[in-house]
Amino acid sequence: MSFNKKLLWGGLGWVFAGPIGAILGYTYASMSEGQSSQWTSQSTQTKHGDFVISVLVLFAKVMKADGQLLKSELDYVKNFLKQQFGIQQTRQLMSVFKDILDQEYPLKDVCRQIQRSMDHPSRLELIHILYGLSASDGHVHPDEVRVIQTIANYLNVNNNDYESIKAMFAKDEEAPYRVLEISRSASDNEVKRAFRKMANKYHPDKVSHLGKEMQKLAEDKFKAVNDAYQQIKKDRNIS
Repeated sequence: MSFNKKLLWGGLGWVFAGPIGAILGYTYASMSEGQSSQWTSQSTQTKHGDFVISVLVLFAKVMKADGQLLKSELDYVKNFLKQQFGIQQTRQLMSVFKDILDQEYPLKDVCRQIQRSMDHPSRLELIHILYGLSASDGHVHPDEVRVIQTIANYLNVNNNDYESIKAMFAKDEEAPYRVLEISRSASDNEVKRAFRKMANKYHPDKVSHLGKEMQKLAEDKFKAVNDAYQQIKKDRNIS
């Protein structure tokens, strides 16, 4: 397909579905007919494709925040796509991602579009995945944290939810409490109630509409909540 036709697809997407639609249109035009039909069908049924394209745009913003693109970060993106789509479509999507990296999409507009079209559990999963990218080199860079926090604000993710997810990637002694959205002064009963509340909030079934592979990723948040609870129980000798 010619480059002009790809641009036409992208232009139509932008008109009908905002900046994410433009990228989706370009992606469909870049793939062979069979591949794009399969991907479109999957997206229609689960919104999975729209979610992944949203992730790619935000991946690019986070990766460029510290002024360097690391191999560990690109490997994280590639592995993420392989888990969602398999090897063949990952090649196509990595090509699209490289184009995204070369462009400057309006972060606020992209986030507002995501905020309007995605439910709260999906947006929380998005923030968690972005922190996974940032931590893929073993270090969460402050500039990347600032971008992720900006994204969370644009996505209308409240501060408690944001700090809970951020704490899942921290190693300080207060992190388990922040994960459960409580203070160290909370009573043992309050700790137990907080655990039940957070386990329900981050249950993988909350993102079942994004597909089984995304549910597997969501299990990381669920495990982090359980780990935080177990650490507090150990520290306090709670039975």
